[in-house]
Amino acid sequence: KKGSTYDHIFTYQDAAGVAIDITGYTARMHIRATYDAATTLYEALSGGALTIGGVTGAVTLSIPAATTAAWTFLTGVYDVELVSPSGKVINLVGVSRVTVSPEVTR
Repeated sequence: KKGSTYDHIFTYQDAAGVAIDITGYTARMHIRATYDAATTLYEALSGGALTIGGVTGAVTLSIPAATTAAWTFLTGVYDVELVSPSGKVINLVGVSRVTVSPEVTR
């Protein structure tokens, strides 16, 4: 919802559903119009909109209302990646769709 704070928690788990410790990892996320678009519509990084939960395996995304209010796009795609301390890149969330609903109450 445009103009609203967006919060979502992603969890890195093994095949049995047990959380994997991601202490020391970083995370990154891009929203683009299409998966192959050169332009990034939105970027989230660890220490900013993405927070690493350590032993819980949680990656929390929190996008402030002021940011979503300024978005001019209505659709896009995103993914979320983890980067281990050794540099291994792990796809936490594969390519998924974003739909931004217009804001009526401002």
